[in-house]
Amino acid sequence: MSAMDTDELSVVLPSTTTSGLSLSLHPLPILNISEHLTRLKLQKNTPNPFGKSHTFICRILVLIIESLAVLGALLGTQNGREVEIVNTFELAVTGEGQDKIDEEFFQSRREQYKQVFPSLEFIGWYTVTNKPTSRHIALHEQFTAFCSTPLLLILQPSLAMATSSDNNTQTLPLKAYEPTIELRDRKSRSVYIEVPYSVETGEAERIAVDWTAKGGGSGTSLESYLQSQRSAVKMLHERILVLIKYLTEVVAGQAKPDHATLRSLAALVASLPASENKHFREEFDTEYEDVQLTAFLSSLTKSTNILNDLVDKHVLLTSGRDNNPRRRMGGRQGAPTDWDRFH
Repeated sequence: MSAMDTDELSVVLPSTTTSGLSLSLHPLPILNISEHLTRLKLQKNTPNPFGKSHTFICRILVLIIESLAVLGALLGTQNGREVEIVNTFELAVTGEGQDKIDEEFFQSRREQYKQVFPSLEFIGWYTVTNKPTSRHIALHEQFTAFCSTPLLLILQPSLAMATSSDNNTQTLPLKAYEPTIELRDRKSRSVYIEVPYSVETGEAERIAVDWTAKGGGSGTSLESYLQSQRSAVKMLHERILVLIKYLTEVVAGQAKPDHATLRSLAALVASLPASENKHFREEFDTEYEDVQLTAFLSSLTKSTNILNDLVDKHVLLTSGRDNNPRRRMGGRQGAPTDWDRFH
């Protein structure tokens, strides 16, 4: 039996203990967490663990997730016992076991999000695992410096696999936990209580999720636009190859020349830009140099304005000095001072 199979003392209270917290989860945090895990797996070139052998899955998943260290902060609002998770951002971890959060990075990102979303507060953190362990309790203690009761939201890949194997069950592979204190053997310890949640979506979020699920819809996305452009270029390339093949066979005497077709080809070639013509190249180079000169003059004008502002500030600064610098600098009447020599 491996070390993974030896179950330690659970840090999650049994389901008989309920939480009075009312939790709402928006779609954006769900997408951010799953994207975070997928991106790290691709960056580390981690093979897909979802194979045919279901007995191995949990063990492989634990190893993968422990090495990936998916960790992030939850942003939202809290009004009494009503909590709403609206957004997330990723966190950096340090230490040999990747068990310490980078507080400087965390503070910087939180301030940046605070400037854009002033109503959102740090209310917890997320990770990817099968269930909370003592390692998560240690991380929880670090987050208490920024929030008194930080929530924990976990993504469970094993639950996602079980859901996919049963088409009739539509359960999100996410679980939320609220921290609390348990008295056990006259000692207190930090534990978690599972919190039921509901997915809350606004009108704008429903439209965005539906638009994303349909790939942008009706050819309005960048992908569909690029696909149409690629198809047009491919069709043009194929037709050009047909014309080249026809001309090659005509020159070689393998095909009968069609004068109407040849005249059309000659007119088409004549209508193309004369990019290799000497006069065209000279005119193009002249226009290019004019554009470059205009950009240079614009940059020079900007630098001159900056220098002019600097001179104005210097004049304004020196104009407030004493009119008799000899007296302020301790010079004698009639004797030249450093101020006189300077001016």
